[in-house]
Amino acid sequence: MSDNVVKERRQFIKWTTLGAFGVFMGVGIAGAPYLNGKETRLRPPGALREKDFLALCIKCGQCLQVCPYHSIKLADIEKGYGVGTPYIDARERGCYACEAVPCVLACPSGALDHHTEKSTDIKMGIAVLEFPNTCIAMKNELVPSGHAERMRQFLKKQVNVTNLEREVLEKYEGFKGSECTLCADMCPLPNPLSAIAMVPDAQGGKRPEIYDGCIGCGVCEEVCPVDEPSIVVKPRLTYEAYYEKGER
Repeated sequence: MSDNVVKERRQFIKWTTLGAFGVFMGVGIAGAPYLNGKETRLRPPGALREKDFLALCIKCGQCLQVCPYHSIKLADIEKGYGVGTPYIDARERGCYACEAVPCVLACPSGALDHHTEKSTDIKMGIAVLEFPNTCIAMKNELVPSGHAERMRQFLKKQVNVTNLEREVLEKYEGFKGSECTLCADMCPLPNPLSAIAMVPDAQGGKRPEIYDGCIGCGVCEEVCPVDEPSIVVKPRLTYEAYYEKGER
């Protein structure tokens, strides 16, 4: 093969690769507003509205480092928009609404609003009984054996399990074989009844009822003992928007 052919092939590979990269970057930039608008991740306490949060977050991970429950994660490339920004996977680990809100105190950029000074100031989203047909409380079924295994496995992955996490696990394990009130009784707020309560259901069981004190912490979603949680958190949605204005 002549040197000219080899040279031309190298040039072709070089420019096609650069061209593909340019198209990729162009699509990413053009699609950024759309992806931003579709953001559904649960952000840490005090997070500003998504556009402002992304503009201010410096991806330092300080909020993650001070969280005593290992609730906060940093988005990787698989999460798409906002790589490196903090979020909470409520099914894996909800936010336990620390009274001093250390994640907010640790944020150096203001992406987490420092006016969020206590647990009741937190407004992350709203809990919703999304799949009532799977709710074992409504079906009068008891909390199954092995319901705490997911939480145990989560803690096994942590390098430094805190006493607070051990206390949560111990409390959670204590519900085995009892009537399911987990979403209400595990609520971390100082006054859980302002956010959620178990009320009689027409089918003879009980169901969780959400009130305007709900902060969208996601603990109810984490502790729901069925494979797919009956109750989930809708990030950045308010109680008024969902329950009072008929978005449900």
